[in-house]
Formats: sequence, structure tokens, C-alpha cells
Amino acid sequence: MIDAKIPEKSARQSLGGLLKELPDRISRLVRSEIQLAKLEVVTKMKAAGVGAGMLAAAAFFALVAFAVLVAAAIMGLANVVPDWLAAIIVAVVFLLLAVVLALLGVKKLKKGIPPVPEDSLDSMKADVRAVTGKD
Repeated sequence: MIDAKIPEKSARQSLGGLLKELPDRISRLVRSEIQLAKLEVVTKMKAAGVGAGMLAAAAFFALVAFAVLVAAAIMGLANVVPDWLAAIIVAVVFLLLAVVLALLGVKKLKKGIPPVPEDSLDSMKADVRAVTGKD
């Protein structure tokens, strides 16, 4: 805890005495604040670590549930077509989904690369031209 002791001296200290104690008090205050900040950071990091662990566990169980749903889709489709064909059909559906998502992702990435604010730069260049009178 923070050490905030008040000296047991008389209630009326001289200005010189107070100024003499000032560096020590400031030093103790700074050390106490640093100690408090460290404690706060450690507490928050522990909570963040626990939260990250729980999110990882949730992701694992979601992946397992997804695998079970895929197996159920294959088994359901196997009632209509042979088992091997049901597995191939489900795999092709997932491959098509992966290709579409990959193409959309690449398209979005190309819009963001390079990460230069081109519109803002053009606007600033226009402002400079307007101020300098050059067109």
C-alpha cells in the first residue's frame, strides 16, 4: 500500500523546514505512484490473460461444433446419395466458399494497399496550389 506518513513534528514548521522536506516527499510520492501504476498494470494484464484464454477455449469448442455439423451434413446427404459422394459434395461446397472468400479478401486488400491517404494528399496539394496561386 502507499506509504503516506506525516512527520510527528510540531504543527507549525518553518518555510525552510518545509522546503527541506519537499524533495523527499516528492520522491516518495513519485515512487508510490509508480508502484500503484505497476500494480494496476499487473492486475489488468492478468484479467486480459484470463480473457484471452477463455476466447481461445471458445474458439476451440466452436471449431469442434463446426466439425460435428459438417459430419451431420455428410450423414444427412448420405441418405440420398452414396456416402463417398456426400462427402465430396460437402467438400466442394466448402472449397467454393473458400475460393469466394479468398477472392473477396484479395479484392479488399488491394483497395487498402498501399496504405497512403491518396484523397487527403490530393486535397492538400490542391490547398497548396490555391494558397500559392499556382494551378
